[in-house]
Amino acid sequence: QVQLVESGGGLVQAGGSLRLSCEASGSIFSINVMGWYRQAPGKQREMVAVITSGGSTNYADSVKGRFTINRDDDKKVYLQMNSLKPEDTAVYYCNAFPTGYKRGYWGQGTQVTVSS
Repeated sequence: QVQLVESGGGLVQAGGSLRLSCEASGSIFSINVMGWYRQAPGKQREMVAVITSGGSTNYADSVKGRFTINRDDDKKVYLQMNSLKPEDTAVYYCNAFPTGYKRGYWGQGTQVTVSS
């Protein structure tokens, strides 16, 4: 079993910054891809940023230049969010796809609210 625990959400004014953290635990040898997704009220969950074990990254167009994803070991991933906008308000979910597993796993989500 794989567990993901997120932290770092909160309330911030537009233009501010937040840093989200996610740590994976469980019977994991390594994790190929980790990422952040978000879901706003009434909308579908969407990819925000993903990063492979080799350091390759991919960002949603809406966050390019403002958000940065990074990993400092195989089981922790971070999302630095700068220049936040009200439209970034959502529940942010961490996702991990461990090597050798057939599916990815989700964290419980952390709320990010950006006030105008």
